[in-house]
This record gives sequence, C-alpha cells and structure tokens, in this order.
Amino acid sequence: MKNLILAFVAALALLTACAQQPQVGEQEVRYGRVTRIDPVQIDSDDQLGLGAIIGAVAGGVIGHQFGAGSGRDVATVAGVLAGGVVGEKAQTRIQKQAGQHVIVTLNNGVAVGITQPADPGLKVGDAVRIDGSGNKARVIRM
Repeated sequence: MKNLILAFVAALALLTACAQQPQVGEQEVRYGRVTRIDPVQIDSDDQLGLGAIIGAVAGGVIGHQFGAGSGRDVATVAGVLAGGVVGEKAQTRIQKQAGQHVIVTLNNGVAVGITQPADPGLKVGDAVRIDGSGNKARVIRM
C-alpha cells in the first residue's frame, strides 16, 4: 500500500509539472475593430483536474493487481501514470466551454481570427486590442 501511495504522489507531481507556466516578458499588442463574432465550443482549459486524479488512482489500483514484488511496483507506477493521462484527456473531451471565434480587422487593414473563451461584453464594431500571439492571443475590449 505504501508503494501505491508513493506512486500516486509521484504521478501527481509529474502531471502538475506538465502544467503550463505563465509567460513572462514582452508580448506583441495589436489594435483594431471587431468585424465578426461566431460562437464555438472549446476544450476546457483545466490544467489538472479531477479526471487526472481519478484516472491515476484507478490506474494504480488496476496496475497493483499484476505481478509480484518489484514487478508489482512497476505495474502500479505504470498504471498511475497511464490512468492519470487517460483521465485528464477524458475530462478535457467531456468538459467543453462556450467560446467565440472573433475576426478583428487591424489598424493596418489585415484581418486576424482569434478563438478564445466567450466574452459577453465583446460586440461587432468594438475597438479592441489583441494581447499575445498564437494560441495565447486574446481580444480585449478597449
């Protein structure tokens, strides 16, 4: 049982370490106007949720049923790790949230599309700024 607890703690620490850290430093900021907003469903942005924890526990229990001695310990750790990953993926797939795909025409005339969590205060015609870039870009009303 002690090995199972140690394996669970190790898996939990590993999964927590995989969570993204906030970006520090300089970011590009662009300005423009919202020209279109389409509602979409996006994956939950939970980094480490109940799905990972339940999956890790279940995987550890199942893995502990196999082998004997150090083989059992290896199977338990493998079960914890695999269960945590599968549980987190299942939770992300099940847990959707309201989002929006926002088209912004920048001040230089270029149009960009950003998919982000829903912002009910954002309307077509609003003057906005775009903070960040890539999947971290967000449209902020000015």
